Amino acid sequence: VIRDSFSFPEQDYLKISELKKTCLAEGIHVKKSEILRAGLHLLTQLNLAELKIAVDQVEKIQTGRPNSSEN
Repeated sequence: VIRDSFSFPEQDYLKISELKKTCLAEGIHVKKSEILRAGLHLLTQLNLAELKIAVDQVEKIQTGRPNSSEN
């Protein structure tokens, strides 16, 4: 197992919670990491054109940690 950290726009993070709630309502117990891994498995099954469309729909965010504000 490899541990990592990612930044998500709040809207995408909420989608993970919505998917968890949907699964739970159907009796499927799933963790956030399992939701993300399932998405990766689905992405690997797309052809190149479909993958490009999916990636283009993702909001681009600045990478790295935010600067700490000094007061």
